[in-house]
Amino acid sequence: MEQKLDFKKEYRDLYQPGSAPSLVEVPPIPYLLVDGQGAPDGPSYQHAVELLYSVSMTIKMSKMNGAQPTGYFEYVVPPLEGLWDCGPQGFDPDRDSWRWTSMIRQPEFVTEEVVRQAIETVRKKHPDYQTECIRFGVYEEGLCVQAMHVGPYTTEQETIDRIAAFVRDNALEDACGTERRHHEIYLSDPRRTAPERLKTVLRHPVCRK
Repeated sequence: MEQKLDFKKEYRDLYQPGSAPSLVEVPPIPYLLVDGQGAPDGPSYQHAVELLYSVSMTIKMSKMNGAQPTGYFEYVVPPLEGLWDCGPQGFDPDRDSWRWTSMIRQPEFVTEEVVRQAIETVRKKHPDYQTECIRFGVYEEGLCVQAMHVGPYTTEQETIDRIAAFVRDNALEDACGTERRHHEIYLSDPRRTAPERLKTVLRHPVCRK
């Protein structure tokens, strides 16, 4: 049986950091992306997640009808990720004002044409999906500080504070802004995992002073 590439296991430096903050150089990575605004439990975000998984699974399962792209290999669909910010005013407790980009990593064989064909397939199956909002692109993140957060999403600030302290203590500057943003990688399924056991990679872009 052909071995499936699991990005979480192959690239442990990106997906399995320790609880203590550490530096990582993130290479350019291809993604399917959907931009939006609002609370993560709102309809806009939920639709984005459904759309991302639908297109990602269509690409993965293209082998079933002989339409797999050139260079196709067996792989596990990577976890859901998200970029978050509240605009130039900084953190805003009003969750409806939160801006996000929800995204799923894609294998290197995926191209604009592969994505276009997958979107067309999804559009035919789900005419109610707003497929025009999904896009394909490469996110260049660069130097970052990251740590594993274990627990509910509502307690992430504890880990973010540790990341901030690491940045201050190591002659670094937080580079979060409109281009490089607070990044979360959701390794656990919240529908099947107790809140206290959720694992989320938290990552902040930085630059050296």
